[in-house]
Amino acid sequence: MTNFPHCGLLFLCALSFCANAAEPGFIKDASATLQARNYYFSRDFSGIVGANQQSKAEEWGQGFIFNFKSGYTPGPLGVGVDAIGLLGLKLDSSPDRTGTGLLPVQDDGRAADEYSRVGATLKMRYSKTELKVGELQTNLPILQYNDSRLLPPTYQGVSLTSAEITGLTLQAGHLSSTSLRNEAGDEKMIAMLGHLPQRQADSDAFNYAGGDYSFNANRTTASLWYGRLEDIYQQGFVGLKHSQPLGDWTLGANLGYFTAREQGDARLGDVDNRAFYSLLSAKRGGHTFSVGYQAIYGDDAFPRVFPNISPLGNEVPTYEFSYTDERSWQVRYDYDFVAMGIPGLTATVRYLKGNNVDTGLGFEGKEHERDLDLGYAVQSGLLRGLGIRLRNAMARSNYRSDIDENRVILSYTWTLL
Repeated sequence: MTNFPHCGLLFLCALSFCANAAEPGFIKDASATLQARNYYFSRDFSGIVGANQQSKAEEWGQGFIFNFKSGYTPGPLGVGVDAIGLLGLKLDSSPDRTGTGLLPVQDDGRAADEYSRVGATLKMRYSKTELKVGELQTNLPILQYNDSRLLPPTYQGVSLTSAEITGLTLQAGHLSSTSLRNEAGDEKMIAMLGHLPQRQADSDAFNYAGGDYSFNANRTTASLWYGRLEDIYQQGFVGLKHSQPLGDWTLGANLGYFTAREQGDARLGDVDNRAFYSLLSAKRGGHTFSVGYQAIYGDDAFPRVFPNISPLGNEVPTYEFSYTDERSWQVRYDYDFVAMGIPGLTATVRYLKGNNVDTGLGFEGKEHERDLDLGYAVQSGLLRGLGIRLRNAMARSNYRSDIDENRVILSYTWTLL
C-alpha cells in the first residue's frame, strides 16, 4: 500500500525547488533524520463488551520514519521545504489478532505486508510568522498529535503560526484530510466520543484558531483555543500551566476546561459536553509526584478527532476516562535515574480510577487502570540514538472490555544532516 497522490506532486515540486535554492541559509540550516522503530503491541481482552468478540489484538511491525527540514532562503520572505517519508513492514500478524493500530487491515481481514507514504510541506516565513502548506503534524489542545503506534499520523492542509509579540504564539489552520497512523492514503476525518469512533459521519474540514501566552519568566502559560470539525462538532478550550520553584522543590499545575456542542449539519446529532481537568505535581531531584482530578459533564462523552489523544489530565493510552458524566482521579510517580548517575533511564507508575459513568444501561459505570512504563535512551558511544520503552497496563471496567496490555518499542535514530 503506497500513497503518492497530490502530496507526491507537492514533493516533486519541493525537490525541484530545492535544486534551484542552493542558498547558504536553505542548506546550512537543513536537518535530516531517519528513525527505525520496531514495535510489538499486545492487548488481551476479557469480559468483552460490544459486537467485536475478538479476544486478543497482537501484532509486531518495523517502521522507518524519514524527516527532512530545510532552512530558509535569505531575504525578508524566506522559503523552505519539509518532507516526510514513512514505511511500515509487517513482521507478525494474524486475522484473529489484528486491530492493534500498527498495520492496515485489508478487505480479507489480514494485515497488509507493507504500507508507505511520502509527503512534503512548502513553508514561508516573514519575520516571526510562518505559513505551511501540505503535510502537517499539528499538536494543539483541540487536535493533539498522537504518535503512539508504529508510524505517526499526518494531516493535509494549511497552517499559520505567528510569534511577533514576545511570549504570545498565535496559530490558525484549515485541514482537509488525514493520513491515519496505520494507513497510507488520505481519509476524511471522523469524531470519537469517549472511546467510541463515530464512523457513521465524516468531515473534510477541521478549522482551528488559538494561542498560548507565556509570562512570569515563562513559568506561566495561558491558552485559549477553538476547533471545529465541520458539520459534526465545535469545541472551545481554556488552559493554564504554572511551574513554581520552592526551595528544593518545583511545584506544577496544569488546568484546563473544554466545552463542545454540535456544529453545522450536526451529522452526529446534538453534542453536549463540558470537561474539566487538573494535574498537580511536585518535583524534587529525580522524583516527581502527581495527582489529578477530571470531570466530564453534559449528555455526551468527550469529543475529539479519531484517533487523536487529548491533553485531558487523566487520559492515558489504554482507557481515556472521558465517558459521559465520568469523574476520575489519578496518582502518579515518575523517577529520572539521572539523579542516581544513570542518565537516560526513566520510570513511571500510575493508578487511575473512574466512576459515575452514565452507561445508558441502567447502572453506574466504573473503571480503573494501572500503568508501568520504563524507558532508556543510550546517551553516548556507538549506540547513541538507541532507545527502548517497555509498557505494561492493566485496565478493568464494568461497562467496557477489560484489557491487559504490553508494548515493547525499540527505536534508533540516525542524524543524516
